[in-house]
Amino acid sequence: MENAISMESILKMSQSFMECRIFHTAAELNLFTILAEAPLSAGQVASKIQGEARAVAFLMDALAAMSLLSKREDKYLCEPSVAQMLSERSPRTILPIVLHMASLWKRWSYLTDIVKGLGGAKEEYDFSKNAGELRSFIGAMHAIGAPMAKRIVEGVDPGASRALLDVGGGSGTYTIAFLRAVPEMKATLFDLPEVVEMARERLREEGLLDRTTLVEGDYSLQELPNGHDLAMLSAIIHSNSPEENLDLFNKVFRALKPGGRILVRDHVMSPDRTFPKDGAIFAINMLVGTTGGGTYTYEEIKDGLLHAGFHKIRLLKQGDHMDAVVEAFKP
Repeated sequence: MENAISMESILKMSQSFMECRIFHTAAELNLFTILAEAPLSAGQVASKIQGEARAVAFLMDALAAMSLLSKREDKYLCEPSVAQMLSERSPRTILPIVLHMASLWKRWSYLTDIVKGLGGAKEEYDFSKNAGELRSFIGAMHAIGAPMAKRIVEGVDPGASRALLDVGGGSGTYTIAFLRAVPEMKATLFDLPEVVEMARERLREEGLLDRTTLVEGDYSLQELPNGHDLAMLSAIIHSNSPEENLDLFNKVFRALKPGGRILVRDHVMSPDRTFPKDGAIFAINMLVGTTGGGTYTYEEIKDGLLHAGFHKIRLLKQGDHMDAVVEAFKP
């Protein structure tokens, strides 16, 4: 084993949920935004969140012990270095990521029952049921994805591609990166109606709306817009079963011109499925949140692409953090 396992490390692992739960509760109560403005007492914060003052004080003392808040006398403050990451008013906030992780808590609580065969995921991830959660999820994906997208686009060398199809493109993270890299390129972003509106906002802010066609739809139910020479599936296949991915690969194949290229960005697992560690853990996230999703090996992805008609398949980029890329071409 790479890391020695000791009694202390096991006990630390066993109780690590405690700090996580404290942090998630603070995020759900928006304490980091509230306390970024001015120092407040536990009673003042309790009044703002309609909470109980004693419980709020216990929570904020723990947050101060975790260095997420500072405490001076009887007042608490979220320091600027933390607020820039966790206040909803900060342009650099990663609060949407934290809120998305907090929303997974209940689903993960069913893991023991699922492993015992007492039922699958209690409900499929469906962010369209909750507009606030959907916006948080899409915001989280952009916050995570924007720095990575620039690196990946540089690494895949879009070259002579001029017509991008961004399937399940979210708020435009990869569309933006490709259009910035190739000024002659135009893009079609395909996603659910609620998400397309978020993409419209972001692309307008980026000054790229005139180079993008926004198409509302569900790739599991509809054909994809055709006439493209490059297609991007970014963090899509892990939500699907192998059969669903084959159906999606077939649709992408039909949407591409001859010679067109597909790029699949996701976790790509080692043959024994234990590496990368993030991918093995993420497979559990799919186990508790979907009926057929998971993380896949290169051979499994390659097999699906071959069955859809693609050739010249290769692992273009290895990655530890859902940043591996598989490339294939339509003959």
